[in-house]
Amino acid sequence: MSMGMTDGSVAGAMQSMVHVRAWTATEFGLRLLMWAVMMVAMMVPTAVPMTLVYAAVARTAARIDNPVAPTFVFVAGYLAMWGLFSVAATAAQRGLDQLALLSPTMTSASPVLGSSLLIAAGAYELSPYKRACLAHCRAPAHFISHHWRGGHSGAFRMGLALGAYCVGCCWILMGLLFVGGVMNLLWVATIAAFVLLEKTVPFGETGARVVGAVMILIGLVSLTSMVALG
Repeated sequence: MSMGMTDGSVAGAMQSMVHVRAWTATEFGLRLLMWAVMMVAMMVPTAVPMTLVYAAVARTAARIDNPVAPTFVFVAGYLAMWGLFSVAATAAQRGLDQLALLSPTMTSASPVLGSSLLIAAGAYELSPYKRACLAHCRAPAHFISHHWRGGHSGAFRMGLALGAYCVGCCWILMGLLFVGGVMNLLWVATIAAFVLLEKTVPFGETGARVVGAVMILIGLVSLTSMVALG
């Protein structure tokens, strides 16, 4: 206090010290569980068209006495890939938390971070890699025929491949959870709805590019405003 710190600055410093405490193994596990459950809730609905095509192939194969692996094996591979992503997301959250860039509600505490995530997500929506991954996710019949593998291990690998394309399509969008809040159910539902629409509706690819451009614009305006105010 003799150095001129106010009560508010002392409280802010104390809160920051508490916020950057090291995570325990239990806390990491609980956060990982949260991410895994959230990814299942958000991403399984977007894989329904692909799952239905696989299930139809499995029924046809069973009728001609040439059974293939059950549908749940294919889905398990898909979920396994998102489980790996959940580990990466938890590690990223831990890193941001240790840098004091997240609030206790798991929202970005840095306007620069929030704006940068918007710009990065928007730029990725316009990238060729995004379009390539999205093309696989939007063509269930083509994906199944092109990636078909026999047996249980083959079905699991097919699910892993679908999950890899899906992660490649959506990974940066999950970073936007830190912009609107990881625990903000409305924001989570909005991102999930956007992912579902861009994968399924006829003009999904065009819509994704439009939304990407809007995200870049919002992020740049936000950064410009901060520079002007600074």
